[in-house]
Amino acid sequence: MPAQSGGTVEKLPRIRRTIAARMVESLQTSAQLTSVLEVDITAIAALRAQHKEAFSARTGVKLSYLPFFAKAAVEALAAHRMLNASLNPEVTEVTYYDHCHLGMAVDSDKGLMVPVIRDAHTLTISGLAQAIADKADKVRSGTITPDELGGGTFTLTNTGSRGALFDTPIINQPQTGILGTGAVVERLIPRRPEGALEISVRSMAYLSLSYDHRIVDGADAARFLTTVKHKLENGFTAADLA
Repeated sequence: MPAQSGGTVEKLPRIRRTIAARMVESLQTSAQLTSVLEVDITAIAALRAQHKEAFSARTGVKLSYLPFFAKAAVEALAAHRMLNASLNPEVTEVTYYDHCHLGMAVDSDKGLMVPVIRDAHTLTISGLAQAIADKADKVRSGTITPDELGGGTFTLTNTGSRGALFDTPIINQPQTGILGTGAVVERLIPRRPEGALEISVRSMAYLSLSYDHRIVDGADAARFLTTVKHKLENGFTAADLA
C-alpha cells in the first residue's frame, strides 16, 4: 500500500514483530484485568536518600526504588501463590511454583525484553539491585542470552521510569500476573497518623497489577497489592541494605 502524502513505509524489525505477536497472543489467551493501588513510600525515600552513596560505593550500582518494589513483590508471592503460577493450555491444571524467577521488563533500542532473575526470592535488596543492573546492562549492550530471557514465573515492569503514573501491563504468558510500578512523585497527602488530621508532603507511587482472571479473582489481586503495600510502607530498615 502506498504511503500517505508526507509519510514513509518501513518494515518492522524482527524483534518488533515478535513483540507484537506475543502481546496479541497474550490478550487472546487469558482473561486480563488490572487493579491499581496507591502506596506511600516516604520511609523508603528517606532510607534511600540516607544510604544511597554508601550503597553505591559498596555494591557498584545505584540504589533505586526498583529493588524495594521487587523485594516486596517477591515476598508477597509466597502468601499469594495464584500469582506465581501458570495454567496449562487446556485450563484443567495449575502449577504453583515454590520459587520465584522474576522477569524484569527492560526498555532498549532494540525493543522491550524481559530477562529473568533466577531464584529472586533468595536475594536481598543488594542482590536484587545488582541483578537488575546486570540484566539491564546485558539487554542494552546486546549480550543477553536466550536462556536469560525464559523461565520467568512473575514479571515486574517499571512503567514509572519514563514518568508514567501507571498503566495496564500485559501478562507475560504463561504467567498469571505482572506488576507495574509507577513514577514516584511528591504530593500533599491528608493523613491521620495519631487521630488529628494533618497534610504533609509524601512520596507516593501507584502499583498496577494485571492478572489472569481465569484463576485470580479481583479480591485475590487486591489482597496481593495490599500485602506489597504494607511491606513497602512498613517493612524496610537500614539492615535490609546490608
